[in-house]
Parts: sequence; C-alpha cells; structure tokens
Amino acid sequence: MEKRFKLFTTLVANINRSIRRIKTEEMSEFNLKSVHVSCIYYLYSEGALTVKELCDVCEEDKANISRSAEYLEECGYIVERPKDAKRYKSPLELTDSGREIGKIIADKIDRILFEASVGVSEEERAALYKSLGLICENLQRICDNYESEA
Repeated sequence: MEKRFKLFTTLVANINRSIRRIKTEEMSEFNLKSVHVSCIYYLYSEGALTVKELCDVCEEDKANISRSAEYLEECGYIVERPKDAKRYKSPLELTDSGREIGKIIADKIDRILFEASVGVSEEERAALYKSLGLICENLQRICDNYESEA
C-alpha cells in the first residue's frame, strides 16, 4: 500500500509540475503564466465566462483568477461585458487579439496532448481517464466528509 501511495502521489505531482512548466515555456513569448493560459483557453473554447465560472473550470481560487483577469484585460486579451460594478458577476470575453492567442493556445494544447499520448492506445487512454475520474470523485467525497464533520 505504501508503494502505491508513493507512486500515485509522485506521478500526480510530476504530471502537474510538467503541465505548469509546459504552459509557462510555451507561452513565454506572450508573457503569459500558467493560470493566464487556462483562462484564455477556457474563454476561447467555452465563450464568455464570469470570474466565478473561470474559478470552477480552471480549479483556481477567486483571488488568483481576479488578478489574472486584470492582467489579461490590461494586455488587451479580454474585456468585461457588460461593464458592471460587480466584476465577479460580469461575463469576460476574449478580444480579437485574445481569440488569436486562444487559437494558438488550443493548437499548442492539441500538439502537446498528441505528443504526451504517444504509445497509449485510445482504449488505454479511455480507461486511464475513467479511472482518474473515479479516483477524483472518491477523493472529493472524502474531502466533502471532512467539511460535513466540521
């Protein structure tokens, strides 16, 4: 059991670190960080989202997403529609230059996913994602139990 725990936690941590590094390296020419990449990618693929919705899809806290949204707005990649006193509830949209970057990001993600999947069959990939999904749900349920006990 100890070997399984070490293998699981080490692999998950290494995958997460690699993903963050790849995001940073691939986007360095645009001065974008990992969280910026996620924001632009989800706005590109899903359309206008509020800060709350971005928090949910990016799995980031509100402060981090708010700072990222400010930076992306200053860079001219996103706009708030309609301009509202409560930024948290106003949808954010990509500008034309944001959509250009979004396309570049989506293409890079497709390439990297292809490269990362070399040697893995569609069946193996489906089984992996199904297993990871179940593990994620089970771990979330354990965390939810902590909250209900508190």
